[in-house]
Amino acid sequence: MLTVMAKNSRNVVTQMKSKMGLWSIINRNSCTSSANHHNRTPLMAPLARDFKTPASNSLYSHTLFTPRRFHSIKAGKQSDSLYTCDSNQVLDFPGGKVAFTPEMMFIPESSEERVPCFRVLDDNGQLITGSSFVQVSEEVAKKMYTDMVTLQTMDTIFYEAQRQGRISFYATSVGEEAITVASAAALTADDFIFPQYREPGALLWRGFSLQEFANQCFGNKADHGRGRQMPIHYGSNKHNYFTVAATIATQLPHAVGAAYSLKMDGKDACAVTYFGDGGTSEGDFHAALNFAAVMEAPVIFICRNNGWAISTPITDQFRSDGAVVRGRAYGVRSIRVDGNDALAMYSAVHAARKMAIGEQRPILIEALSYRVGHHSTSDDSTKYRSVNEIERWSAQDPVTRLRKWIEFSGWWNDEDESELKSNMKKQMVNAIQIAEKMEKPSVADLFTDVYDVTPSNLREQENRLRETMQRHPQDYTPDFSV
Repeated sequence: MLTVMAKNSRNVVTQMKSKMGLWSIINRNSCTSSANHHNRTPLMAPLARDFKTPASNSLYSHTLFTPRRFHSIKAGKQSDSLYTCDSNQVLDFPGGKVAFTPEMMFIPESSEERVPCFRVLDDNGQLITGSSFVQVSEEVAKKMYTDMVTLQTMDTIFYEAQRQGRISFYATSVGEEAITVASAAALTADDFIFPQYREPGALLWRGFSLQEFANQCFGNKADHGRGRQMPIHYGSNKHNYFTVAATIATQLPHAVGAAYSLKMDGKDACAVTYFGDGGTSEGDFHAALNFAAVMEAPVIFICRNNGWAISTPITDQFRSDGAVVRGRAYGVRSIRVDGNDALAMYSAVHAARKMAIGEQRPILIEALSYRVGHHSTSDDSTKYRSVNEIERWSAQDPVTRLRKWIEFSGWWNDEDESELKSNMKKQMVNAIQIAEKMEKPSVADLFTDVYDVTPSNLREQENRLRETMQRHPQDYTPDFSV
């Protein structure tokens, strides 16, 4: 009996080895031999690309996106080792064949040259010769510009309102308008957006009104969040814009899960999530990229690398070449884009969306920009960076650059500019006046929208709050209704 069992066990092991090929040493006819190992290409040597002639790189080609992903997106179809070897032995390991080498070679910590930055418009709003980009219509170009100007106007007036004590908090998007508006323009209304807190431009593009922005910042009864969020933490079910969470990078895994759901349902849509350079130091960033790559989720990660994570400069944030190179480690195709160039952002996101949905893969976009404003109204950035630095970057304003291009195209003039800014200011002031006079949500709204039937512990908390308010009415504003 024991002899039969032992024989059967050996047969099972033999079959497993035959099927898996794990640790088996096989002949590799395609492996190129060389008498001199020193002439071999190291594993991390950059792939040859022609950066001097951008026209030679197709917009949708892999050359524009730095990391090369698997030949097939199916699991277990990874590329074979990039080593050329002088031996006929390779390791047939899950994910692809790995060549053995007698030479001890460590992967360099970084490449000698930095990843280039995709750009379409120069600083003067002129098209760069040979640039490959997605053409935009007059209608789309003008809407991108008007939304960027609207965002600037909204930031100026809300910031002043906070300084006057009319709202409690605010954070501007000055210097980063092109990233959010142009990227949103390249998406469809069916795509899910998981923002950080500096993406109101994307919500503006989707039709969120100035009145809705004002209602949220003032936390009145018309606010979609019923006053339960601090200002600038917008959200809209209607616009597929998930509510902002102040916790850094938590939205990234959520976006991947939503993208995987879209994939399972066969939807012609993707998820898009935004985050800052500081967010790449959070564990959620790494978990999300790996999650997305393994599950082949149609999600676009947009990193707003604006130079500062509050007061922490990127020199203290990275030892790698920014965020773009991190995608390759997780098998995520990536690109670096000039975040102050609206056409470059639009083109990159348009291409990324096409790949994410069509090829069922995640894409990482690192947008290089600069946070011209303070981190928020709770911050004084002159304490940790020079005024000269801020002024130098202010001169590279993405809104002015796009305006010059639409003027060169014959789609805009000084009269249009004057009318737009005058109307936006009037509309913004009017929205604030209405929001400020509107009643606040009732106490009951603090305890709704979570449970279908309110549990006893929440009912008890509500009763205690009401009793406290009645005993100490002087501690509560008159517009806070019991």
